[in-house]
Amino acid sequence: MAGGPTTPELVAAVGAGGGLGFLAAGYLSAEAVAEQIGQLLARSSAPYGINLFLPSSQRGDPTALAAYAERLTPLAATLGVTPGAPRWEDDAIAAKLDVVCAQRPAVVSFTFAAPSPEVVTRVNEATGALVAATVTTPEEARAAAAAGVGALVVQGIEAGGHRGVFADDPDRPEGGDAYPLLDLLRAVRAADLGLPLVATGGLMDGAGIRQVLDAGAAAAQLGTAFLCCPEAGTSAAHRRALQTRAFDGTRMTRAFTGRPARGLDNALARDPFHAPAAYPEVHHLTRPLRAAAAAAGDLQAAHFWAGTGWHAVREEPARALTTRLLRDVGM
Repeated sequence: MAGGPTTPELVAAVGAGGGLGFLAAGYLSAEAVAEQIGQLLARSSAPYGINLFLPSSQRGDPTALAAYAERLTPLAATLGVTPGAPRWEDDAIAAKLDVVCAQRPAVVSFTFAAPSPEVVTRVNEATGALVAATVTTPEEARAAAAAGVGALVVQGIEAGGHRGVFADDPDRPEGGDAYPLLDLLRAVRAADLGLPLVATGGLMDGAGIRQVLDAGAAAAQLGTAFLCCPEAGTSAAHRRALQTRAFDGTRMTRAFTGRPARGLDNALARDPFHAPAAYPEVHHLTRPLRAAAAAAGDLQAAHFWAGTGWHAVREEPARALTTRLLRDVGM
């Protein structure tokens, strides 16, 4: 859960409860990633994972980005800011890989693309970690397997936050084929790639975890369930939106970052300004608006990522939540 909710404290608490917590390297500088790893290791000796964003080869259309910025300007003015400068960047992936390869995580996962075979080999040899890739279709699963990854994180359409689609189709709100989690598990299993599958998307309780394990997953990955844990870095506005049930549901939107992502169904998520498919350019363009809205407690113009099971979110310590989930699964 990049962008704030994941903290070393949260990862340590999950590890203490018997789970495998993941640090989120997305959006952080390489120096900040190293600092978070150090903070985690000072708190915990439990195994941990780390997730990295891979850069997209797609570039946004400058004309469309300028038009989107113009349409957002009046909203930005009401929040006392101006839209940011849209820019493409690679999330400092090379420097972050250097940091990760100097450590010993149990798992290194990649999102938004399949890592190259060279990257997989380097991470394997430097860290001994299992390398995993997030996939949303059987075709992406085959591409990741061909690159040599050791596991597939199978992300159903129910998942909160960004979809891991390798290529964002601008003509489709979901960016590509939208498989429900159980259907995607079946489809990837049918591809017979010989890799363990980690199921993610809308899972909130032991019953959901047991269902995906029975469907052939080797493990389950949860995010939204941990957003209101005291150890999470989730903003006060995000917590309030979740806990007060301020919205009826979630929706897929490009409005905040230019990449399809599921969040609570507020006014900007409905995308009245028609965001272009341009990540991370739109992310940088809207960042001042989102930050100002969150700081002001404006629930209509900030992004609140959440999966479809968000109504089950509890304010519960992460260690207790992890222990309860494992107990309810029968583990």
